[in-house]
Amino acid sequence: MDTARSRKMGGTGLGLSIVKHITQVHGGQVTVESKLGQGSTFIIHLPRLLT
Repeated sequence: MDTARSRKMGGTGLGLSIVKHITQVHGGQVTVESKLGQGSTFIIHLPRLLT
């Protein structure tokens, strides 16, 4: 994938919205950690399943 091209063209943010919705349906949450000039890390927290 050409990441430079992807950044120039921009995105709709739809992927993150889908991830957030699916995570919430399963009782979890999405958090983000950002560092200026370094980028962002998105973290998905899901509850542990007990068997």
